[in-house]
Amino acid sequence: MGPVRYVAIGDSFTEGVGDEDAAGVPRGWADRVAGGLAGAAGEPIHYANLAVRGKLLADVVTDQLDAALALDPAPTMITLNGGGNDMLRPRTDLARLGELTAHAVRRCADAGVRLVLISGADPSGGLPLGRVVNRRAAALTAMVRDLADRHRLTLVDVFGDTEIRRPGYWSEDRLHLAAPGHMRTAGLVLDALGVRGALPALGAATEVRRGVTAELAYYRTHVLPWVGRRLRGHSSGDGRPAKYPAWTTLPAPSPGG
Repeated sequence: MGPVRYVAIGDSFTEGVGDEDAAGVPRGWADRVAGGLAGAAGEPIHYANLAVRGKLLADVVTDQLDAALALDPAPTMITLNGGGNDMLRPRTDLARLGELTAHAVRRCADAGVRLVLISGADPSGGLPLGRVVNRRAAALTAMVRDLADRHRLTLVDVFGDTEIRRPGYWSEDRLHLAAPGHMRTAGLVLDALGVRGALPALGAATEVRRGVTAELAYYRTHVLPWVGRRLRGHSSGDGRPAKYPAWTTLPAPSPGG
């Protein structure tokens, strides 16, 4: 495979929210992909994760991408996902999101860094106004697919994965994937990169039943606080640093481990 220096940029999806370890630190699909790449390489790799929850796509393809390309030594691969928070705003300029993604494509091409585009999983089945979110996300995914085709880039279409839409793959807030969802996403990414068998086989997601009491608790616990943050102009990522802003060395798994 040659040297692997992998950087993940994005929002909560890439940070790993919903897939926290025992200490409460998000792991997520990108961390799992990095581990799979280390196993496939058979030697340590360099990994950084600059994603921060709540960030808009403009933040991802400017501040985060600048930081990724400034790492020394330079990255060999960057994964990019973003736009999910933009689509939760009352108004979304989809054409602008396409332009921002194209900007990232050009910058990575100029830097000689492989860019892998990731479309986010579709949460719309469990969300208020889910049809609006689905329509916007489908349009953005189509634009990203066109970019990938024109520039011969790898696109991992998690949005188009119907299995991951099942409630058992999602956390209680219905907006972020739970551990099974992040594991499935990692498997899709590694498959697209030609790395197979790096993760344990994943069984079917647990079925989730939602009654009236559960719906009321959901709105009280998750929807109303989210609306309150929007009204105050706050983001869940305000003041939050990236979890791996500099190169972290991941060792290759030991044989049989």
